[in-house]
Amino acid sequence: MTRIALITGASSGIGLATAEAFADLGYSLILCGRRQERLDELTQNLRQRTSENSADEETPSFTTLNFDVRDRNAVESAIGSLPDEWKAIDILINNAGNAYGFAPIQDGDPDDWDLMIDGNVQGLLYVSKAVIPGMVERKRGHIVNLSSIAGKQTYANGAVYCASKAAVEALSEGMRLDLTQHGIKVTNIAPGAVETEFSMVRFKGDADRAAKVYEGFTPLTAEDIADTIVYAVTAPAHVTIADLTILASAQAAATTIHRK
Repeated sequence: MTRIALITGASSGIGLATAEAFADLGYSLILCGRRQERLDELTQNLRQRTSENSADEETPSFTTLNFDVRDRNAVESAIGSLPDEWKAIDILINNAGNAYGFAPIQDGDPDDWDLMIDGNVQGLLYVSKAVIPGMVERKRGHIVNLSSIAGKQTYANGAVYCASKAAVEALSEGMRLDLTQHGIKVTNIAPGAVETEFSMVRFKGDADRAAKVYEGFTPLTAEDIADTIVYAVTAPAHVTIADLTILASAQAAATTIHRK
């Protein structure tokens, strides 16, 4: 039986790379994001990719859900609208999140704070609440939450972002405490410096400033994190990968990077 994974933030970065990795493993995917045109493009690419790689096997299926994780009603409506054949979600990848602004706390923009807390914390909770009851009922499932090295090590000018990711760390631990008894695994993944759209969003489209984040060293890629997620979800049934921190080889801590 084909397993089903739901991935938030699937239209770019780590979410997109995870979708590709899971499709290669034969998972059917519920691809979620705010940009429908990107979801449509990803679906087309995945169908072509799997048809080429699965000539003698049943190819996985793909469907999309267009919503913003920060909108509780939209989350509930979208996930609730899934046809019966898509409702038995085996794996939930809580990947959607954001970073906005880079300023000391006294100069921070409360609108940026709202975007980070609503997306990184409340959005994760809304999606999880819509999916977890079915997992509990079926007595199986696996939740993967994307935290950050910033959730483990607070740094200057990033207090609210770090706090939002520390909340993801706490939620991962709390989910594990509540859900293990129901046969549900919970994995927390904490990436270090990954070159995606992250810095462009944080610096609000300032390409020069965003590029400097990755100068002088080789950062992680979205595919590196996707490989780690695959490692966690394909572990033997008796094994739970509870918490993984992944750093670039030049990175020793959240803001300690040895650049050439």
